[in-house]
Parts: sequence; structure tokens; C-alpha cells
Amino acid sequence: MEHTPAAVWLAEATSAAQRQGAGNLLRVVLIVMIVGCALTAWFLLRGYKRKDD
Repeated sequence: MEHTPAAVWLAEATSAAQRQGAGNLLRVVLIVMIVGCALTAWFLLRGYKRKDD
């Protein structure tokens, strides 16, 4: 497996997004945003857990 520079990968992703329209890219952005928000909320809220030892 050969190494692909990030600039080439980004250019290919951009051209693929232009061929397919914004629908798939928007879905990916929304899924990543929702998962990121859930992980951030979990990380922040676990600090507030009280131990009743």
C-alpha cells in the first residue's frame, strides 16, 4: 500500500463531493458532529458523577 499525501487525498475527496453533490458530505458532517457532541457531553458529565462511598 503506497502512501498518499494529504493534499492529493483532499483533492480527490473534493472532486468526489462535487460529482455526488452535497448530500453525502452533509450526512458525514452531521454524523461526525452528533458523535462529537455526544462524546463531549459524556466526557464533561462524567466529571460531575459523585461517589457515595
